[in-house]
Amino acid sequence: MSLAEITDTMRSRVGAGAGLGKSVKFDFGDDGVVRIDDSASPAVVDNADVPVDCTVKVSMSDFLDIADGKTNPQMAFMMGKLKVEGDMSVALQLGKVLG
Repeated sequence: MSLAEITDTMRSRVGAGAGLGKSVKFDFGDDGVVRIDDSASPAVVDNADVPVDCTVKVSMSDFLDIADGKTNPQMAFMMGKLKVEGDMSVALQLGKVLG
């Protein structure tokens, strides 16, 4: 799955709002970023690499495994495959977005 496909999927899952009330960025390193700004109305989902409330650093392949339910996000965090910077409470609410 490409960055554009991930962005489109996230956009459809978020819709008008994700219920986060804050902004979060999934940082895939060299593969790019997906930003969800749920402080805006309607929510914005794009690829802007700008400051956010919470940044989740993860490889694209690990992200896809988490989104597909193949990998438990807590285990990925414990194993160092997923790193969270900023407001941890936002990261804990991401299940709403990832499905």
